Amino acid sequence: MSEKNLEGRKALITGGARGIGAAIAHALARSGAAVMIGDILDDAGKASAAEIAKAGVKTGFVHLDVTDDAQWEKAVTATVATLGGYDILINNAGIEITSLVSEIKAEDARRMCDVNIVGTVLGMKHAFRAMRPDGLAGQGGAIVNIASVAATIAFPSIAVYSATKSAVDRMTRVAAMEAGKLGFGVRVNCIYPGLIPTDMGLQLANDIVKVGLAPDVNAAVGSVVEQTPLGRLAEVGDIGAAAVFLCSNDARSITGIGLPVDGGMGM
Repeated sequence: MSEKNLEGRKALITGGARGIGAAIAHALARSGAAVMIGDILDDAGKASAAEIAKAGVKTGFVHLDVTDDAQWEKAVTATVATLGGYDILINNAGIEITSLVSEIKAEDARRMCDVNIVGTVLGMKHAFRAMRPDGLAGQGGAIVNIASVAATIAFPSIAVYSATKSAVDRMTRVAAMEAGKLGFGVRVNCIYPGLIPTDMGLQLANDIVKVGLAPDVNAAVGSVVEQTPLGRLAEVGDIGAAAVFLCSNDARSITGIGLPVDGGMGM
């Protein structure tokens, strides 16, 4: 891929204040895209955008609760107004609440479904409306949904999270089919990250210890590494590179797929 293979592109990244989302935002910016950070963490989101802007990249921040239809409309309008267009959506915002099946709380299950499933489909809805030929941006584009290796393996203590990420995978494929059949000019793909040492990933390791599935955090992480053929955890930059590829013209014939970036854990 060329160094600036996203030159002229305009992207909205949800959950872009920190972790995987921030890494993807930086990766897209380095590849030439203008980026809008969408998040409920206002201070961290603004700081993430300001850091990217230091490199001379056009960027901005918009408060976005992905479960709120009206906030999605405002975020898309703000993206087009600030960046001068909109042709990339990174649906990254998500939550994980660890629990054994025997101990799951209904409110936690509903919250994960609301953010991870409803939030993702609302993002695709408003991206389609803006990117299709009669839309506010009207130039087509690419959507990348962040699923998880949890969608492909049976990992204890994250049953509902795994279910939501399996839903992201299925919605990705249906949306890709619809976009193609209806002539929207939008490709839709998803990425399956493995365990990443972000705040969320490290919290999962701690939670695994709390529910009695590992004696300590090192053992919890070690068990994941043992299941990973490459013998190491992926890094946030690996997810950023995958997102850049799927948004680029190098992936112009790729739609409706799930790309594992998990060191082989889900094979």
